[in-house]
Amino acid sequence: MGLFGRRTPRPAPPSVEPQPPAEPAPAESGASRLWSDGFGRVGTRSLQVLAVVAVIAVFGFVGTRLTLVVIPVLIALVLAAAIYPLVSLLRRRGLPSLLATWIALLALVALLSAIVWLVVRAVVDQWDELQTQALDGFDSLQTYIQDLPFQITGEQIASVRESAVNLLQSDTFGSGALAGVSQTADFVAGFFIMIVVLFFFLKDGPAMWEFLLRPFEGHRYERGQRVGAATIRTLGGYVRGTAIVAFVDAVGIGIGLAIVGVPLVIPLSVLVFLLAFIPLVGATVAGILAALVTLVAVGPVEALIVVAIVVVVNQLEGDFLQPIVMGRTLRLHPLVILFALTAGTVLVGITGAILAVPIAASIWRAIQVWDGPDLPARFARQKRAETV
Repeated sequence: MGLFGRRTPRPAPPSVEPQPPAEPAPAESGASRLWSDGFGRVGTRSLQVLAVVAVIAVFGFVGTRLTLVVIPVLIALVLAAAIYPLVSLLRRRGLPSLLATWIALLALVALLSAIVWLVVRAVVDQWDELQTQALDGFDSLQTYIQDLPFQITGEQIASVRESAVNLLQSDTFGSGALAGVSQTADFVAGFFIMIVVLFFFLKDGPAMWEFLLRPFEGHRYERGQRVGAATIRTLGGYVRGTAIVAFVDAVGIGIGLAIVGVPLVIPLSVLVFLLAFIPLVGATVAGILAALVTLVAVGPVEALIVVAIVVVVNQLEGDFLQPIVMGRTLRLHPLVILFALTAGTVLVGITGAILAVPIAASIWRAIQVWDGPDLPARFARQKRAETV
């Protein structure tokens, strides 16, 4: 196209309609500004935490008021998790579900009844002997006390001895025991509630859990399945492992007590077995009680021997047996165990001390499988390389 060539007219640019000026963003009110800054966000989180704590406190208060129902149900859940493998084994062998449940339940009741009968029989048979040995041991202990670096007068020793004699030989001790019998109604009621609930947990436990998961679908249903299975595995593994460790402790310490000549060997061994279910402090308390009985019934030298036996057995259990039997069932820091133990003891007493740690371990295990078989909940995931 030359200089004088005809130019093709360019199309006119599209017309752009003028846009109205943007309205300024509405200014935040004073209240909105207060809740949008750093302190406001902290206040919002604090209110949310307080609301959660209030809900937990309400449930805790209701639970402490309904201990006659809550505690048997929790005990039944723990026992069901522990002995459910036996029921499952019997079912795989071809037994009907109802028959397998009855066999496991009756075996558990027979075992508990045998233990109670042995303890009561041993206490009844050896109580008079224990009274005599306790008074004789107190007299022999009196000679050791006189050689202590601090002064203890004879009047003080005689006063303590007289109080002990009056306690053992008067009717006060028996009346106190009879007063405790008046409280056995709650225990019996709770025991039967526990047995009934345990029966249905063993027979229909999976069906009950499926019923509770009916409102959920998809990944929420799968999460419920994972959490339920992980909780039962943790509870059952903890109870079975602790029972094995406690049985070995009770047998070892019981043999040592029998060799030393301590009375009430069977009740003390059963006490060692029961206290082994309380982490951190159970073994220490059992050793102190065994040493005290030995001190008043046999003598101070034998009491030191008993302390040595308890220390050796607990050391062997902690270093060799517990890591093999328990494995990684209890994945909690000792400080967390101590907090759970304290909270359970304050709320429910000795039963809470026994149940708090396995329940805390089960909750932590449920968090570990919250988003997948090996994927913890988001807040519990490792976000960075943690070097200490």
